[in-house]
Amino acid sequence: MNSIKRFFAILLLFLPALLTGQEREPVDLGWCITKGLENNFGVQIARNNQVISENNHSLGNAGFLPDLTLSNRFGGTINTTEQSLSDGTTNNSDGIHNFSNAASLSLGMTIFRGFQVQTTYRKLEELKKVGALSTQMSMENLIARIASEYYYFVEQLSLYRNLAYAVTLSRERVRIDEQRYLLGASSKVDLLQSIVYFNADSSRLDRQKEVLRTSQVRLNELMAAPDPGRGIIPRDSAISVNVDLKYQELFESTLQNNTSLQIASRQQIISELDYKIIESRVYPYLTASTGYSLNNYGYESSSLKSQQVRGMNYGLTLGMDLFDGFNRKREKANARIDLENKQYQYREIEQGVKADLLTIYYGYENNLRLLHLEDQNLSVARENLEIAMERYKLGSLSGLELREVQKSLLDAEERLISVRYLTKIAEISLMQISGKVMELVPGN
Repeated sequence: MNSIKRFFAILLLFLPALLTGQEREPVDLGWCITKGLENNFGVQIARNNQVISENNHSLGNAGFLPDLTLSNRFGGTINTTEQSLSDGTTNNSDGIHNFSNAASLSLGMTIFRGFQVQTTYRKLEELKKVGALSTQMSMENLIARIASEYYYFVEQLSLYRNLAYAVTLSRERVRIDEQRYLLGASSKVDLLQSIVYFNADSSRLDRQKEVLRTSQVRLNELMAAPDPGRGIIPRDSAISVNVDLKYQELFESTLQNNTSLQIASRQQIISELDYKIIESRVYPYLTASTGYSLNNYGYESSSLKSQQVRGMNYGLTLGMDLFDGFNRKREKANARIDLENKQYQYREIEQGVKADLLTIYYGYENNLRLLHLEDQNLSVARENLEIAMERYKLGSLSGLELREVQKSLLDAEERLISVRYLTKIAEISLMQISGKVMELVPGN
């Protein structure tokens, strides 16, 4: 057993180089999350959309500010005139060029539109908040995906080490059977069967290496790494689990901090504001305008050679939409239905979030119980293997029985690794649904 442990230690020492093909510093989950938030394309798109909603939140876009317009127009006419007079004579003029030049500066502003401007500004503010929440949701989803993939990689790495240990055990059995065969203490059939078991374990180890590389590529993809095949060495050699999550605390945090619920709540407010904007069209509107204009005219055939007119204009317009073909009534009815739908959507999302929280927490609690049980099973399986190996060396245990003991240990370790991963995934899901997954970001 000492030789097995020495070989296993050497194998684990060179394991990172075997997997990555190059030397790299170990990285932890925080590093992966930081790189993902910096480089992931989906998060960058969400941030750009947030900037758009922030840019749209302005006084001018809402209609608070006046419109100022400067215009200048130059034009003219070139006419040929033929006139027949009553005394029988004619009067002809050819190519008469008259021109005009007009410049104006106009200022217009809505003074009152049934509180439409104020309501629109509030709507833009809510849309800005929704943009920020959408970015937050994109980041939370990415963090959860990176954390899940990171711990999946750690799980597969643990399984790889487990299989590597199984290969060392099979190699040790081949060595023992070879010595016993040379000494005439066993048949060649036993030796060949040991070699078959060794080759089978080696094949599983090679397949596991492929699973590791696939997980490594997916993790690099989430971080938007330039080289998806870049080697990754996780700092964590095993998955640690938080066993202190309480349902009531998670429930209260979910109702207050869940991003999907916050977005649904904002969507309700936006629907209410849309209804008020349509309703504001019932009121009269008042607009003010003023301007300054300068006009120049030139004539080739007239008693005037040129003329210049300049001056200022101003005015107030008071109006009211009396009838628009019942369109306003239709739009109000549709807006009221849309508001009702948003309320239903909020309740649907709230119900779904509560159900997901309860389901995930049940799984989390059950996995914690399984974790304790599988840990005990592993201790028993290891002790059983120690005894079996000694009995096998003494010839008091058959090869088939030893293989069953080895398989029991391998299965116990795989079950423990799997339960640890499933418990961690449940923990990450609980953090995400309760709005606490941002705590995984370094510095939070």
